[in-house]
Amino acid sequence: MWTGAPLWAAEPATANGAKPARGRIVVLGDSITAGLGLDPADAWPARLQQKVDAAGLPFEVVNAGISGDTTAGGLRRINWALAGGADVLVIALGGNDGLRGIVPQQTEENLTGIIQRARAKAPGLAVVVTGMQMPANMGPDFVENFRAVFPRVATANQAELVPFLLEGVGGVPSLNQADQIHPNIAGQKHVADNVWPVLQKVLAARSAGAKAGG
Repeated sequence: MWTGAPLWAAEPATANGAKPARGRIVVLGDSITAGLGLDPADAWPARLQQKVDAAGLPFEVVNAGISGDTTAGGLRRINWALAGGADVLVIALGGNDGLRGIVPQQTEENLTGIIQRARAKAPGLAVVVTGMQMPANMGPDFVENFRAVFPRVATANQAELVPFLLEGVGGVPSLNQADQIHPNIAGQKHVADNVWPVLQKVLAARSAGAKAGG
């Protein structure tokens, strides 16, 4: 379970002994984000940290994934998850809602509530919503209504959208663990690849804005 601290080593001190200022990216998610069945260092937020570092962007990624979490759970704990501050919030919740048959409208209301509470807690926060999809056996109406929630929430709340978190991973046996639900190490890398183009754009814009303001 996430403890509120980054899962990766702290940045080195500068020449004068002070640590360089870094922004904070909080990933609010469920077992896929937490890396169920894997070392946390292999979960996709850790892979994102590698990409952030390689790009030379001054941000740390905090994995706030909890196995079994739903959008309702995320709404209850968002203030706690942001207690250490944040510049960017990545919301990777909703999959468990769908699998439990929760009405898509409720999922939409919860996601909207998460964004509203997050921005009240951290004004100026950038938000990335990651879309989820349900298998066909949930029924065509439910599948379509569920799929539509995420782009609608992103548009209504001026958030960025990753169309489908598990694009190219869901339903691919070689990229999932034995349960065929949770990505394996290779699948987690692929998930990070899905998120990175959107997150990179957000981080680049914030870095540019900080330089201009400084």
